[in-house]
Amino acid sequence: MSTTHRSPHPSPRPAPRPSPPPPPRSSPHGSPRRRSLLGSALAALLTAVAVCAGDAAARVFPYGPRHRSINDLGNQFVPFHAQLWDLLHGRAEGGLLLNWRSGYGMSFLPDLGTYLTSPFAVLVGLFPRADIDLAVYVVTVLKTSAAAAAMAWLLRTQRRGPWWAAGLLGASYALCGWSVIEASYNPMWLDGLIAFPLLCLTGEWALRGRRILLAPLVVAVCWTANFYTAYMATLGAALVLLVRVVLTREGVRSRLAVIARGAGTTVLGIALAAPVLLPLFLSSGRAYPGWVKEFRPVTWADLFARLLPGTYSFSSPAVFVGTGTLLLVAALPFHRAVPPRTRLWWAGLTVAVALSLQWAPTHLAWHLFATPNGSPYRQTFVLAGIAVIAAWTGLAAGPPRPPALAAGAGVLAAAVLWAHDSPLVTAAGYALFAGGLVLAGAAWWALRHRRAAWPAAGLLALVLLAQAAATTAYGHKGKLGGLDDYPSWGPAHTARAEALAGAEGWPAYRTDPSRPALTGNDPLLLGGEGGAYYSSHTPDVFTRTMVALGAGWTSRGRNVQSIDNPVTDAVFAVGARLQPDGTVRRAQVPPLVTTRPPGAPLSYADDSPFANQEALLGARVYEDPLAPGTCRAGTEAYLWAPEYNATARLADGPAFRLNGNAPRNRAALQPMGPSRGESSALVFDAAPPPRWTLSCLDRARLDAAVADLRATSATSVRVGASEVHATLPPGTTGTAVLSAPAIAGWTCNGRPAASHLGLVAVPLSPGTTGVSCAFRPPGLVPGLAVMAGASGILLLAALRGRARARRTTRSVSGPG
Repeated sequence: MSTTHRSPHPSPRPAPRPSPPPPPRSSPHGSPRRRSLLGSALAALLTAVAVCAGDAAARVFPYGPRHRSINDLGNQFVPFHAQLWDLLHGRAEGGLLLNWRSGYGMSFLPDLGTYLTSPFAVLVGLFPRADIDLAVYVVTVLKTSAAAAAMAWLLRTQRRGPWWAAGLLGASYALCGWSVIEASYNPMWLDGLIAFPLLCLTGEWALRGRRILLAPLVVAVCWTANFYTAYMATLGAALVLLVRVVLTREGVRSRLAVIARGAGTTVLGIALAAPVLLPLFLSSGRAYPGWVKEFRPVTWADLFARLLPGTYSFSSPAVFVGTGTLLLVAALPFHRAVPPRTRLWWAGLTVAVALSLQWAPTHLAWHLFATPNGSPYRQTFVLAGIAVIAAWTGLAAGPPRPPALAAGAGVLAAAVLWAHDSPLVTAAGYALFAGGLVLAGAAWWALRHRRAAWPAAGLLALVLLAQAAATTAYGHKGKLGGLDDYPSWGPAHTARAEALAGAEGWPAYRTDPSRPALTGNDPLLLGGEGGAYYSSHTPDVFTRTMVALGAGWTSRGRNVQSIDNPVTDAVFAVGARLQPDGTVRRAQVPPLVTTRPPGAPLSYADDSPFANQEALLGARVYEDPLAPGTCRAGTEAYLWAPEYNATARLADGPAFRLNGNAPRNRAALQPMGPSRGESSALVFDAAPPPRWTLSCLDRARLDAAVADLRATSATSVRVGASEVHATLPPGTTGTAVLSAPAIAGWTCNGRPAASHLGLVAVPLSPGTTGVSCAFRPPGLVPGLAVMAGASGILLLAALRGRARARRTTRSVSGPG
């Protein structure tokens, strides 16, 4: 009988292989992918219903008479989408690189990348142009619904759980207070709302080593759609991936491999978007400085108040995501079915991101290290998304038990009671919150009973719909009560657009929509080739040039107005200008390319737009008043009072409103009408401003100066989408001047363009008979090179993957 000797140091036994998971139970809703699709569809449907119901309750367009286009929605985004409509239908002046309609010639690719590169934006082309407001509204609802669908899909990808619950949580994310109050009037921000779950999805692919070719394309689409919110979404997705790696991978090498895959995916995706991103970043650096504001966190009472439905503020984080979702988040730390480590990481991440909203260094990190002009909590959607993921983490382990629900309800109650002193809370908001908390708690408790699942799900959906619709409607009340609003397209728009179209003569001359304007971007909305322009990319050189010539502005210099002045009309070849009564004032003007005689370089004076206009025109056309405030009979009076904020008039003429509310607004140089001498003395209807000048235009001198310019100007001018070709008279010397702002990107006759008092200029050498100028946005060529490199890397990865797949197939099939 043999004896078995045991070693004093037995080798460790291999860990038992995990048993395969039990097969999924049959479901009337089919495969997991089908159930995920159902969840996404439910999320999108609930979101669309809630948004539309809230808008209808507020009686805003298109459901009622109240205007929807407040602030930048009506002033920027609708007009830019109208320009996109014209591009899609071949009716725009200019192309993807240059916009001939605005600001007498502006770079368009940065605006395209900021406002219009969302895949949803092109849908406006399916609507009649007169329905551009409706088109933008439909795109807004579709984007919000797409964000809900994307979040529902992400949740089901991270963890299996009830498809309808994923749909509810996906909808609660898309219907967060930030979305329905702030992003609803900034349609491009909604691309960030979509980007966050999509970028988290690429993180899941990195975690599992899947879709290595698709992931960079998703990143590229997100960053191209709207880089600003995509940047915030990328930071949030990185935090989510970090938690997922810590909780699902062991060992430094395994974790670093996932992080490296995720980082590589992100870098490649951003590189693919470089042809849009690089010109955009460079353009931002050359824009007129906006409002610099120091960040100051809100009180904790105000922050907790935004957990409630039915609150409104642009200066605090709208964290509301539906009481049902908030209850799951608050109950997560007490949910014993979830491993303690998982509870700690997801609850900790949610709290950490919430705290980062209130600390200046992290606030700057969220906003590309510059406090934004306007809402300082634009990253709030990331917090909403992380909260929803945390809620799903708990729910996927099973509905919380009553003790966890009670503890979570207590946490929420304490938070909203802390907020009672905040001016943001309302009795209706408290009532909605309290009712929703009771109903949601009962519904989550009832889910532990199989027969009550569908009634409970229906109750949760009703709570979400009611709270989100109420928050949407209340947000409209706040926005319409405190912000500028702009009418939707109507008879006034149609009349102006038809008048401009009837006067069109481009490129022989420009047609300017003039002032008073319906929006800050009337040339884009109505037509023509005017001087008005409002964008985040308004060039510094353009603003300073127009202000030197007497232009007014709003939005602290980013919204430059057209100048209603015959001298600047001559300089910028404006041969037709729309009048307030709907008629068109016409004038003989030089062509787009004129010449100036040789001479020393000129510069603008700081305190006289009249002298600056004469310097640019090249002739004296104004004369001083005969007496303070009185022009010679037969001349035309023009008043420059940039800080004046009231009406002024000639004693025998109508009153004109000057809007000089510094520093936000600057009053434009104002035509006061023809002077009849002493009876036409200037009258201020309020206290005179400390700085003002009255000057008197002599039309005979102006006509002579225009005739001289026409005699020496280009004999023919051809204008393309982003180029100009002109033929000059034989023997021309001096400088050729293109009546377009000297923004970066112009090259003329093979060299970077020069500047003549802020306009594109070409020094002429002896024998030059023509001028050929082309515009390419700075950064476009390097961006294309970066994209080509990234595409090459992806192509190599695809080829290697295909070769690896072939080797695997041969090894499996064996020889023969």
